[in-house]
Amino acid sequence: MGGMTGKTEQTAATAEALGYEQARDELIEVVRRLEAGGTTLEESLALWERGEELAGVCRRWLEGARARLDAALAREAGAEAAEEG
Repeated sequence: MGGMTGKTEQTAATAEALGYEQARDELIEVVRRLEAGGTTLEESLALWERGEELAGVCRRWLEGARARLDAALAREAGAEAAEEG
């Protein structure tokens, strides 16, 4: 594994490695390019696939955040119940 070589390595990064904001921003860009048209069928398919991948990343980030929130709320509810008892 070599050191980071700036932008080229970032564009080659798998969607999985992206943070939520990065994935969301790139997804917005993908949608914008698809809506703008003027892409070949091949380009559109590649964009669509990338969009699906990015949407999946965003969904997993949000599900993870929801799970952490639920766990925190459950801990809080448990603490309150213990105080009342």
